[in-house]
Amino acid sequence: MVLLKSIEKLKKGEDAPYFYLQGIDNKFYSLEDFKGSKGLVIIFMCNHCPYVKAKISKIVQLSQNYLPKAISFVGINPNNHPDYPEDSFENMKKFAKEHNIKFPYLFDSTQEVAKAYGAVCTPDPFVFDSNFKLFYHGRIDDVHYPNTQKPKSEDMIEVLDSLLAGRTYTKKAQPSMGCSIKWRE
Repeated sequence: MVLLKSIEKLKKGEDAPYFYLQGIDNKFYSLEDFKGSKGLVIIFMCNHCPYVKAKISKIVQLSQNYLPKAISFVGINPNNHPDYPEDSFENMKKFAKEHNIKFPYLFDSTQEVAKAYGAVCTPDPFVFDSNFKLFYHGRIDDVHYPNTQKPKSEDMIEVLDSLLAGRTYTKKAQPSMGCSIKWRE
């Protein structure tokens, strides 16, 4: 495990890169499937990373709180490496069931989508507005070890509330931190 901070490849206001990926429900999803949402949260995540494991209950809670407000959530697993069998497509199904993930959890088997977004770590959240323009790319909150402390800054809640209220999020986005994506090459 290597701790990395996310980098900024997509700039605020830029279009979400296209994707067409298989979900753990065996359906294929693209941006078109989320038209009509007031916002879209895409989180690059995986099953083995301790940072994802530490944040997954928070991610699920956010999705439960904001899905009724027409904010869609998508998890994308970019790890497709033989050294990390815990991140396999079949294990994604088990992970989702174990953690009560109700949003689409997709497998980026070629890692092209992660590269297009500039994702480098897991978890790495991106928030898009209703037109799929980047609204925010950064951390969920200021705690990296949730079992040891409570957050002082609930960045993702502030971002999603700003998006729903039609306000610009003006705080400087702090990078997410997590395990490096396990690139095949």
